[in-house]
Amino acid sequence: MNHDALLHTLESKFGALAFAAMKVDDVDEVVSIENSVYPHPWTRGNFLDSLYSGYQTLTMRDRSGRLLGYFLVMEAVDEAHLLNISVAADAQGEGFGHLLLDYAVDLARKHRMTLMLLEVRVSNLRALHVYRRYGFVEIGRRKNYYPVNQHTREDAIVMSLPL
Repeated sequence: MNHDALLHTLESKFGALAFAAMKVDDVDEVVSIENSVYPHPWTRGNFLDSLYSGYQTLTMRDRSGRLLGYFLVMEAVDEAHLLNISVAADAQGEGFGHLLLDYAVDLARKHRMTLMLLEVRVSNLRALHVYRRYGFVEIGRRKNYYPVNQHTREDAIVMSLPL
């Protein structure tokens, strides 16, 4: 489904969606979602550092103003690195992640990036499915990249999408 059709479908079902650059005032809500969907979430400091570094960001809210999802992208030379993309747990499976990916890719293209990169846990099968269906391909692995618990770590799959 193309971007406009997906947006229309989601807005028909959930009402108008609002998109805006992430602000410091959004961080508490962002961290709340982050903590609810990841076993090893980003910290408030990670998000603030990203904002202060000028990374590209977007928040997505429903008509009531509830935060549904967000992303952060770091641009370097001609590559966009998708650092974080998340959808609230109770909004997953509806297409919001795909819509956020559309916005992230569109933003990178507008900034003349030629490639989007990301890392994803090998155990994050839902995200892997979304990324593969979107067109991302595995280009490598980072061994023991993510913590699992105090004594174990898991690999990250590095994926790319030509823009």
